[in-house]
Amino acid sequence: MPLRTPLYDTHVASGARMVDFAGWDMPVQYSGLLEEHEAVRTRAGLFDVSHMGEVVFRGPRALEALNRVFTNDLSRAADGQAQYGCLCRDNGGIVDDVVVYRRSPEDLLVCVNAANRQKDFEWLRDHAGGADVRNESDEWVQLAIQGPRAAAIVGRLTRADLGAIATFRFAEADVAGIRCTAARTGYTGEDGFELFCRPDRGPDLWRALVEAGKADGLLPAGLGARDTLRLEMAYRLYGSDMDDSTTPLEAGLAWVVKTDKGDFVGRDAILRQKAGGLPRKLVGFVLTDPGIARHGYDVTRDGQKVGAVTSGTKSPSLKTSIGLAYVPPALAAEGSNFAIDIRGRPAAAQVVKTPFYARKQS
Repeated sequence: MPLRTPLYDTHVASGARMVDFAGWDMPVQYSGLLEEHEAVRTRAGLFDVSHMGEVVFRGPRALEALNRVFTNDLSRAADGQAQYGCLCRDNGGIVDDVVVYRRSPEDLLVCVNAANRQKDFEWLRDHAGGADVRNESDEWVQLAIQGPRAAAIVGRLTRADLGAIATFRFAEADVAGIRCTAARTGYTGEDGFELFCRPDRGPDLWRALVEAGKADGLLPAGLGARDTLRLEMAYRLYGSDMDDSTTPLEAGLAWVVKTDKGDFVGRDAILRQKAGGLPRKLVGFVLTDPGIARHGYDVTRDGQKVGAVTSGTKSPSLKTSIGLAYVPPALAAEGSNFAIDIRGRPAAAQVVKTPFYARKQS
C-alpha cells in the first residue's frame, strides 16, 4: 500500500488526482498541469513535498563526518545556509543529490529524495564517522510555495522579515502561528520558500497559505507541474537523469564537486575520470521536428544509437519540446545535431544551452 503524507486527506478533499510516486500516494494535479505550471511562473503555486526525506547529523563531529561524504564543501557554508551537492560511492556513482541545511557545525539536516529515503539513511549511517545520524523523515512536513508572488504571500502570515533571507539561506520563523524552518530554496526556478514544520501542523499551514494566496491567484500544484517546471530549468531528477551508474561530471554537476577541499567518498574516482575524459555528457536539447521526447527514447546519429533521453516534455512556457539526454562528448557542444527515435520515427534535435527557461525579472 502506498505511503501517505499528513496532507493526504487535504489533497483528496481539494479534488486532487492522486498517483503512486516512489511508493507514495501523491497529487499529480488539481486544476490541471498547464494551469498549475502557469500559476507558478506568473503568480504562485503550493506543493506538498513531504515525501522527501530528512536525515540529521548531530554532535561534535557532525560537520566533518558529513563533509566526508558530500561533494560540495560545507566548511565554506555559514550557519543558516543551504548547500546543494551529491553523495557518491567510491566509484563516483551518485547515491543521491541532496540539499544540506547547516544549522550549526554540530547540527545539519540533509534533505534527500523520496525514493531514496531509506537507502540514503543507511548509507549515511554506515559512513557516519562518529556523528549521531538519525532518520527524521517522518517528523517533518515540507511545503514549497513558489512563484513571483510567493514571498509576499508568506510575508502576510509572519512577523519575521523573511524577505531578508537570501537565496539558499534559511531561518526559524512562525508562519500562520506555526513554527517553521523557512528556506529560500525550491525546485522550480522561481522565487519562494520551502517550509518545514511538524506533521500535525502541516494541514493547518497548507490551508493558511491557500487562503492567504487567494487574492494573488495561488493554486495548489501537483507533481505534474513540478516536473515540467524543473525540466524547463534543466534541474536533474534522481532516477531519471542520474543514478548510481552516473558520476556528477557526466551529469553536468561539476560545479558542486569541490575536489580541492580534501578527501571525500568518490573523490579519487572523479579525479581519474576528469583526467581521463568523460564517456558521455548530459545535455539539453530541443526538438526541431514535431513530437515529444520521453525518458528512455534512443538518441541516434546516422541511424545508430549513441545515447538515451533521460527527461523530456512539451515546455508549457516555451511551447516547444525540450529534454535532457546522455550523448558522447563529440555531440555535447551547443548546436550539435542528432535524432530522437520516437516510436520508430527519427525526430531531429539540437543541443542548446540550459536552462531552457529564463526567469522573468520583476
